[in-house]
Amino acid sequence: MNWILLIIAGLFEVGFASCLGKAKETSGQTMWLWYLGFLICLTISMVLLVKVTKDIPIGTAYAVWTGIGAVGSVLVGIFIFKEPATFWRIFFLMTLIVSIVGLKYVSE
Repeated sequence: MNWILLIIAGLFEVGFASCLGKAKETSGQTMWLWYLGFLICLTISMVLLVKVTKDIPIGTAYAVWTGIGAVGSVLVGIFIFKEPATFWRIFFLMTLIVSIVGLKYVSE
């Protein structure tokens, strides 16, 4: 169950990074709504991260959490913000995914 919560925490990290990107593109009230989304996602992500570190070693949990956030943020950047999907970006993204999965298996 803690691994599922850690994945959810990582997805909320993607959410708060995405909200920052959208806030940068807008102004006025819309910008402040994106910042509110940022704060909500940040809070949920941190609360879940704190919860899972009671059973998963902090080094592993933090590495997986940031890895999920990094992979998700790159994917959101490519698909939502139209950032380039170069060979090397995808290559290193794949190595990061393999590392996250590897950490999960060696931490049991």
